[in-house]
Parts: sequence; structure tokens; C-alpha cells
Amino acid sequence: MRSRSLRRTLLPLLAALVLAACHNKDEATQVGGSTPEAAVQGSIDLLKAGDFNGLWKHVLPAADYATLRTDWSRHNANRPPVSATDKARFNAAVQKLTGPDAETKLYAEVRPKLDQMQQQYKDQLPVLVAMGGAFLKNNVAQNQTLDSEQKAQADSLVDVLTPWAQQAPWFDQARAKQAVGVLVATARKLDLKSPEQLRSMDFDTAMTQYASGYAGLKQALAIYGLSVDDALASTRLSTVSNQNGRAVVKIDYTLLGKPLSAETTLVQQDGRWYSESLVDNVRKAHEQLQQPATTGSASAH
Repeated sequence: MRSRSLRRTLLPLLAALVLAACHNKDEATQVGGSTPEAAVQGSIDLLKAGDFNGLWKHVLPAADYATLRTDWSRHNANRPPVSATDKARFNAAVQKLTGPDAETKLYAEVRPKLDQMQQQYKDQLPVLVAMGGAFLKNNVAQNQTLDSEQKAQADSLVDVLTPWAQQAPWFDQARAKQAVGVLVATARKLDLKSPEQLRSMDFDTAMTQYASGYAGLKQALAIYGLSVDDALASTRLSTVSNQNGRAVVKIDYTLLGKPLSAETTLVQQDGRWYSESLVDNVRKAHEQLQQPATTGSASAH
């Protein structure tokens, strides 16, 4: 009797846990989100994983994702060929980063330059960084595509990053050696053979390369005290508004020990929620790609 009673208690609980786990997995892998917050959380999870293909698939309706993939290879179709000079520079850089014993050779080249830069710029660095921060804020203020809320968010981000950049141990030799190792390992993983290869990459290959570059960038920033993973792990979401198929979600997070927040707008389509700005960007880019063909066909008639 006792075991039967235990089964009656545990089985519904286990079923609920399984359903909850399946639901969470569903939110992480499906296109869009079942709620605005689920859509944003799914994007954050995919960004944590460095899954850029999955991220685009998540933030865009299926038709727009298909458009993005189709348009990808068309962006570079009309660009002029790579010059011999640029090709030579590319090949030299790749060889330096991926050749035999590249870490040792590159660090041997960097080490005396770091010593020289420390002597020349150590006292000036805080001022130079402050000037750079002011320059960024000025560009944000003049940007016509950002609204007042987005400009305030960007200014807050600059205010947090500026003190970090002023105090980061940029001239530390041990950290520089680690950073060189990350740079070389990332370059080898990317395995770039030519500048033409960059232009001819299909969407899937490009997303894989982005993931490798992103992982390397995170490692390099962490060496100097900025953890992207910690910032992503600190996110807390709340819905600001949700009406008529349009919602605003607030993202609170911590960066370098400082609380920050941002807002993102989502739109509902066929019962799922997607990033409004990214959907708009993909559609506008597609329209721009169509214009030359339309103009050409019109002039032909």
C-alpha cells in the first residue's frame, strides 16, 4: 500500500519535471520564443554557447532566416577583386599567426614593443582612453539610427568600460604572452587560406568561423579582466510592455561589477516572438540587394 501511495505521489511529479525540461529545451531550440522573455532568454543562451547560426535562426521568422541565408553570398558578388598588395599583406599576416612556432616568434616581436610602449604611454594612457570614451559618446550622440533610450544605454556602457580600459594591465608581459597564445590558436582554428576564401564563404561556414573568433575574443578579454560569460550569466529579464503584438523586455546585467540595463523590442508573428530590429535589418538589407537588379531590368525595357 505504501509503495502504491508513493507511486501516486512521485509519478505525477516526475511527469511534471519531464514536461518542464522538454519545454525549456523547446524554448532554447525553436524559432522565436513563446513569450517575449523566452525569446530574449533563448538569444542569451545561444550567445553564451557561441551558436551564431542558431542565434539567427532563433531571432528571425523562418522566411527571414531563409532570406538571410540566400542573400549571404550575394553581398560580395559585385565587389572588386582583391588587389595583389592586399593579398600579399593577408598572406604575410596569416603566415605570421599560423606558421611553425608562431607563439614564440610573435611574442619575441611583441615583448620589446610592450616595454617601449609602457615607457612612452603609461602615464598618458588614462587620458588617451578618456579621450576615446568621449569620442565614442560624441558618435553615439550624433547617430541618427539610435533613439534616446539606446543612446543612454550606450553611454552607460562606455562609462563602465572606460575605467576598465584605463586600469587594465595592457603592458603586463605574462598576460601579453597568454593573449598571443590565444591569438595564434584562434588563427589556426580559423584556417584562412586567402582573402578570396573570406568572400566565398557560405552562411554555415561563416557562422562557424564567427563562433571561433568570438571564443578567442572572449578568452583575450578575460585575460585582461573583462568576462563576457560573467556578464551574460548575470542577466535578469522583465517585461516592460506587451500589447498589440509588440513587447519591450528590459535586460538587467552586471559588467565589471557595475549594474547596467538595456531594453529590446520584440514583435509577434504566428504566435512566436522575434527581435524587431534584426527582422527590420534583414528585410532592409534584402531590399537594398534587390535595387540594382530592379534598376537594371527597368533600364533594359
